[in-house]
Amino acid sequence: MSDAEEPRHEYTVLARRFRPQAFADVVGQEHVAQALRNSIIQGRVAHAFLFTGARGVGKTSSARILAKSLNCPNAVGPDPCNHCEICQGISTGGDVDVLEIDGASNRGIDDIRMLRQNVSVRSMRSKYKIYIIDEVHMLTKEAFNALLKTLEEPPPNVKFIFCTTEPNKVPDTILSRCQRFDFGTIATSSIKMRLMQIAEAEGKIVDPDALELVARRAAGSMRDSQSLFDQLLAFGEEHIRAADVHRLLGTAPDERLIGIMQAVINRQQGDLLQQFQMALEGGVQLGELTDQLLSYTRDLLIVASGAQDVPMQSIADENYPTLKQQATAWGLRNILAALQILADTKGKMRGVNYGRALAELALVRLSLLEDLNALEQVIAAIRSGQFAVGGAVQGRPIAISQGALPGPSRPAPLPSSSTGAPVEKKNDMTSEQPAQAVVPTPVPIAESTPSLQTVQSSVVESALPVVELQAGKEAEFFSQLLERIPVMLKGHLKNAVPSATSGPNQLVLGFEKRYDLARQYCERRDNLDKVREIAVKLAGRPITVSFRQENNLAVSKGGAASEIAGGTTKKAAVDEPKIKPDPFVLRAAEVFHGRVGDPTAMG
Repeated sequence: MSDAEEPRHEYTVLARRFRPQAFADVVGQEHVAQALRNSIIQGRVAHAFLFTGARGVGKTSSARILAKSLNCPNAVGPDPCNHCEICQGISTGGDVDVLEIDGASNRGIDDIRMLRQNVSVRSMRSKYKIYIIDEVHMLTKEAFNALLKTLEEPPPNVKFIFCTTEPNKVPDTILSRCQRFDFGTIATSSIKMRLMQIAEAEGKIVDPDALELVARRAAGSMRDSQSLFDQLLAFGEEHIRAADVHRLLGTAPDERLIGIMQAVINRQQGDLLQQFQMALEGGVQLGELTDQLLSYTRDLLIVASGAQDVPMQSIADENYPTLKQQATAWGLRNILAALQILADTKGKMRGVNYGRALAELALVRLSLLEDLNALEQVIAAIRSGQFAVGGAVQGRPIAISQGALPGPSRPAPLPSSSTGAPVEKKNDMTSEQPAQAVVPTPVPIAESTPSLQTVQSSVVESALPVVELQAGKEAEFFSQLLERIPVMLKGHLKNAVPSATSGPNQLVLGFEKRYDLARQYCERRDNLDKVREIAVKLAGRPITVSFRQENNLAVSKGGAASEIAGGTTKKAAVDEPKIKPDPFVLRAAEVFHGRVGDPTAMG
């Protein structure tokens, strides 16, 4: 090596150089740190601990700090000195009495058997032999079973500390033998403050906006923020700005996000697609932009819901007034539908090469959303009775347009006057028409919005006329009743017929013996109440409905019932005409050289 050459020292990443060395250094986990400090002070240290939480929130660091606090000979209360040989060895992972095991690599039963054999060996120079098993949920079922007895009754000088990101995969038999501590995600403000301290230690000038972007991107993980900040320090110059962060991450600035969503709310499709194109041309990655728009819509949801203390994830806090203005203008239900559309689009964009088309399609769909809050008001008015189909409000007839209600069933046109005389349709467009208040036609509703099927059925029921229930008209009343019955119940009730002469306020429905299961289904309390409720609405007066089993029951072609008892049959007074063959049936018989028989004569 020449004199001009200098030895190159290996660089240590920020996440390792600024790793917490004491309980006071652990950011955002004060509750865990306080509990562990108190247990050491009071001498109530458990034999096994389980640290759970997301990645990069301080689980392994806290496990090392706990190990140092238990074994440091110079510890002052619960705090280690961090200067002795034992503390230095534990910090670097090289202490002989503190063993760190990777649960993903040493997950078999043979590894646990070796651990059980070494547990009985006393520590060499420290008070405790401590096993730190990271990602413990990766152990096999057999390995967990082999660890149970040792974990429940370990030697007095052995401690276990388990760390995992998925506690749901740890068996309950292990969980019950450990003291569990849950590590929460770290607040964005705490991460930002820690990054500011690192920047000062590194001698770098970083704008607060840049630190805010890095902290938000970390999503509660301190290690992720430090890794990203380390990359940013290598990417940028002495003075790092927010634009440097956007270039590194491939994200769009707050102004671009606000402009895109404002074009969506204003329904300006041309301006929307133009701004989307400008964002991509400026170096913004398609996937990152989609994630930002999804987070932006989530923030709109938070603001529209009135949650003032929930932090924003997409833009800086200084843009909160603009966010609130957009949330108020768009409405909560539109935001819900937009969030669902963007979430579905994000899932469809994975693994396809036409992601841009899907993103543009989603944005245009967002711009075409109608005012769903107005539709909610219409539904509320219908439910409250303000809009009665076929009725009137404040002396004016109310009608619902053909597009106002989805589905094939819509109310019939309203009469022109109270006498019920129909309005004669004229070709002259200038002819006078009765004044009608027409409800605006709503747009299709997303799955997350309230269903209109219930509202539609209630409106249609109120529009149907009253049917008289009297002797001789049971079949007509029953057919009208079936039209209003829900589909599931109707499938069973259609096997019944009005079998007997009903009283003035009673309807008896009979089932043949082969339909006994259908009769039992209809006799259930909720089903019977539903049939009785609809029948009362149909008859316009209180009536009772009952079911019974008929031994010999036949139904004539006209729908009236006839009973067969004692070998005699009550026939209809008028012979029914024969069924006319269908033209398609006749054509089929001609093609296949067949013949059409009388279905009534078939056995």
